[in-house]
Amino acid sequence: MSSHMHTLARRYAEPDLLDRLRRALITRGLDPDRLSCDEIAAIDQLHVGGRAASRALAARAGLEAGMRVLDLGCGTGGTSRLLAAEHDARVIGVDITAPYLEVAHWLSEATGLRDCTGFLRADAQHLPFAPLAFDGVWSQHTLMNVPDPARALSEVRRVLVPGGRLWLHEVVQGPCTATLIFPVPWADDPAHSHLLTLEALQGLLGAAGLRPLHVEDVSEAALHWRRKHTRREAGRGDSGAGEPTPLSPALIFGQRFMDMGRNVMRNLETQRIRVVMGTWVRTD
Repeated sequence: MSSHMHTLARRYAEPDLLDRLRRALITRGLDPDRLSCDEIAAIDQLHVGGRAASRALAARAGLEAGMRVLDLGCGTGGTSRLLAAEHDARVIGVDITAPYLEVAHWLSEATGLRDCTGFLRADAQHLPFAPLAFDGVWSQHTLMNVPDPARALSEVRRVLVPGGRLWLHEVVQGPCTATLIFPVPWADDPAHSHLLTLEALQGLLGAAGLRPLHVEDVSEAALHWRRKHTRREAGRGDSGAGEPTPLSPALIFGQRFMDMGRNVMRNLETQRIRVVMGTWVRTD
């Protein structure tokens, strides 16, 4: 693993994450060893749009029962579990952050999805899998943390079967070229943010032998979602007087998450960033 990826892994590695999450669940009257996916959606879907965005992409993914899926940059494993529970996929999630993987193992056990999900530590630029190992690769908000996205996409193609699909949900550079407002969930400064324009991303995908089936800009929906959640996280709710959400990504990202969430909203509002999703197929 490169020095950059070690640095990135340390950035995401909140101390005592698993114990903190277990305590939070107990405080809210939940059994941390017997959970439903609904109960933990707020802490295992860490991308813009949350679980609704994952379901929207999955609805157009062409998933079939028994598919072997690689969840690239799986975090705490929420989408891996969603694909297993709702689409009968067999999912392997990889991430560089060891505490996230510890949480992912625990939550799959607690939700009864251990047998159809698995997790291991790996760098997207150097995947530890044989060629043609997967029917599909799923990736949400991962490439923006990868210094060499061309290498990562080459790896994606290598592990896909012919005709296999890549499903992407990515933050890309918007038309406004002003410096991003930091911190954001994926970076504290420009040195660790590797946003591509959609055009550049499409070029890398094509060079890797991946052809688009559909591509959609979902920035407006992402901004609506982020505004709603920013209000909730501030403790005001939709009406301006609601309670904070019982569980939130702040338990994962720590005390700075409020600033990160607001900055994502401001970057979307000023078109410094856009959010896209789509499906690509391996060509041969």
